[in-house]
Amino acid sequence: LSPAAPFRIVNIGNSDKVRLLDFVEAIEESLGRRAIRNYMPMQLGDVPATWADAGLLHRLTGYRPQTDVREGIARFVAWYRDYSGK
Repeated sequence: LSPAAPFRIVNIGNSDKVRLLDFVEAIEESLGRRAIRNYMPMQLGDVPATWADAGLLHRLTGYRPQTDVREGIARFVAWYRDYSGK
């Protein structure tokens, strides 16, 4: 850290690439319903792959996230349903 920027922005993720369709399918599975899908060609600004590089998180804290995306989505949906009463 430096006096000019006394903070760090840190990605928190498990550093695994996840296909968008796998992400959507995990949400569908957790919600118990299918998404309405409208497939389109790549749009300006779209990227073929993206993921959170959690290397800085590990270097700063020694922590390595252990929860995979499917489990994380399932936990989030369960929490949200409980929180929102739905």
